[in-house]
Amino acid sequence: MTENDDLALSDLRILDLTRAVAGPTCTRMLAEMGADVIKVEPTPGGDLTRAISVFRNDRSLYFVQQNRGKQSFCVNLRDPRGLALIAELVGQVDAVVENFRPGVMEAMGLGYERLRVLKSDIILCSISSFGQTGPLAHSPGYDFIAQAYSGITSMIGEPDRPPNMVGAAIGDASTGVHAAFALVSAIHRRNRTGKGDHLDVAILDAYYNYHDSNVHVYSGTDGAVSPTRSGSHFAVVCPAGIFQATGGYVVVMGFLHHWPDLCHALGREDLIDHPDYFNDTARIARRDEITVMIEKWLAGFNDVNSALEALTKSDIPCAPVLSVAETMQDPHLRERGTVRTVDDPLHGPFDIPGMPIRWKDHPNNIPLVAPTLGQHNEQVMLKRLGRTQQELDELRAAGVLIEKQI
Repeated sequence: MTENDDLALSDLRILDLTRAVAGPTCTRMLAEMGADVIKVEPTPGGDLTRAISVFRNDRSLYFVQQNRGKQSFCVNLRDPRGLALIAELVGQVDAVVENFRPGVMEAMGLGYERLRVLKSDIILCSISSFGQTGPLAHSPGYDFIAQAYSGITSMIGEPDRPPNMVGAAIGDASTGVHAAFALVSAIHRRNRTGKGDHLDVAILDAYYNYHDSNVHVYSGTDGAVSPTRSGSHFAVVCPAGIFQATGGYVVVMGFLHHWPDLCHALGREDLIDHPDYFNDTARIARRDEITVMIEKWLAGFNDVNSALEALTKSDIPCAPVLSVAETMQDPHLRERGTVRTVDDPLHGPFDIPGMPIRWKDHPNNIPLVAPTLGQHNEQVMLKRLGRTQQELDELRAAGVLIEKQI
């Protein structure tokens, strides 16, 4: 029995060949549900994000956030001896997760067909910007590159201004979640059929899946309606967007069945069934007029919170536009552990986003620590691979294995 035996994925073993965000998000979520994750880091510096968000003791908070609960095996992947160790580990795991550019795994001698020789029912989860196939497959890419190709970037910003970018790794993180879902599903299938698989998860595909109406609106109207950015307001319903209030901004959703409630709150019951306002199509044509009306009403309150109280009293979906600093003090986010404090051995306490899944009868936000570089080299070599202390020392001396307190 181990301390993780009560966790959902405590019997799952993962070989993690990922770096940056999308891949580490996938394996982090698996680790947070109890999976045994060996993170392979290339010598000499490890995951490239170890150089980001370093504020104290050479410790990257970026790395800590994405890699808590994993074991670090730091090995020279350009040395045949290092690659031989990775190949040997394949036979001991349920799945391999990687997010190199397509073709890199094959060049390393670790492509899917080779992995199947090492373990016939292995599952390989490949995460990339554009996928393993298609004209863009071998192009370099990041979250924002895939976002631009997906059409999402074209939807962000004011209609008469250049497109904007979102200040968060939405594509990377959500692709990691998609990959984790796919991997667990593949393991479930393997338990039933005995078959492994090669999963192809792309940031571009995940982003494109976020088009709730844009694609079918353009297609269904034969191009007569071409969705584009609409600034602070949602294009297909009204009112729905960001409105100026006293001392800040609020998001108000008064469309569809919420319109009568908003009219009651505004004291404009005469507009509920008015032919110029009674449905979203009519209201979209009068969005500017409605925006002025709502913002004039909001200006009558002393502050944002007073306006939100009035909107909430009328059961109208609404929210303040919080800054990052404000979210970290929000009582709801704190109580749920959406914002949580972790205590890193090198940096000390700091806040990170909590695990987004809540369980009723399962530990939530379990205490995990991110590894230092190569922290588990000895454990992997001696306990998992059955090597001797002398072999370990020789590989250290040769620079095949490296450990650092970062």
